[in-house]
Order: sequence, then structure tokens, then C-alpha cells
Amino acid sequence: MKGASPLPVIRRYRPADFDDVSDVCLRTAEKGGDATGVYASDELMADIFARPYVALEPQHAFVLDTGNRVSGYILCASDTAGFVRRYRSEWLPSFSRKYEHQSPPRTADELIRHLGFTPERMLLPELRQYPAHLHIDVLPEFQRQGHGRALIQTLSAALQALGVPGLHLTMDPANTNARAFYDRLGFRELPSSTPRAPALGIRLGASG
Repeated sequence: MKGASPLPVIRRYRPADFDDVSDVCLRTAEKGGDATGVYASDELMADIFARPYVALEPQHAFVLDTGNRVSGYILCASDTAGFVRRYRSEWLPSFSRKYEHQSPPRTADELIRHLGFTPERMLLPELRQYPAHLHIDVLPEFQRQGHGRALIQTLSAALQALGVPGLHLTMDPANTNARAFYDRLGFRELPSSTPRAPALGIRLGASG
């Protein structure tokens, strides 16, 4: 129909998507809501949870293209241990020049920055079974339409083709909608999960 908006499509990340991916990260970073103005820098969340992934592992990034912009994404480290090593050597130097590290952290802003300075926090005991980890975000106006499920299915198929046995994520326990979403997809709590840092995993090519 003339004038109709194009249907959203999932495709691989392109360098031109960098700003949109950063914006989606910011607008979904506060318990699933907009984090604009929450921290001293509106770039902080993307500099930890989005930009390192498209910089270091763009081949495992997929986006939700809604026609005039990217409105969602799924980002992944296919080998978390290897990603941590690369983050420390290739990403952390520039991050350190941009942000001050306060340890121990005392404020919410310092706590988030501390995460950016400590990539080893990603090294869970279950990495042999679930070596890959993901970050997924979709703008609110495109949620509850099946796009999140499709993004996870797209990534899972790509990882399974590489022989990756399992995928995991950690999440904010306050984001109860996200937790319900992961539960429906078959993610299960890992033994290393804690109330403050739930860790969920799913086997690829197997149920549960």
C-alpha cells in the first residue's frame, strides 16, 4: 500500500548503525526504560554494554531495522573468556581515558563505571557449557511484537552453526518484564546466579 511503513527486518550490524545502537542502549538502560540524564554521561551505558561488542565482535551483532533507523539489537561475545581478554587490551585503554575509576564505588554512577573497568566480572564458572553471552534491547514501541524472540533465534542459529554449545546473560533483577521474557524462551538460572546478579543460560541445539 502506498505510503505504508516498511516492515521491520533483522539484519547484521553495519558500522553506520553505531549511533542508533548507542541510542537504543541509552533509552532502555534504566530497568528497561530511558536512562537519559541518569548518569553523569549519557554515553556511559553504551560504552560498557553496546559499543565494545560492535567494536570487537561486529560479526555477531544483529539489529532490528525499522526503515528509517535501528530500533533494537542483539549483541554477543561468542567466547566470553576471549572477549574479556580483548576488552582489557583493546577497549579498556580508551575507556580509561574517558572515565575515572573510583574503587570501591560509592555512588550509582561509580558502580556502573566500575563495571566498565572490571571485565573479569563476566567470567562465570559455567563458561564451558555457556561460553557465549548476549545483550539485547528493543525500543518500547517495538516490544511485545515478537522482535526480541526473533533476534535471539537469529543469534542462536548463528552461534549454533559455529558449534557454540550455550549462551548466557546477566540481568538487572528489577527488570521483571525481561525476566519473564527469558523464562518463556527457555533460559534457566545458572548455579552462579545471585539475587543481585541473576545469570541465565540456554543450551543451543538442546532443550533447557
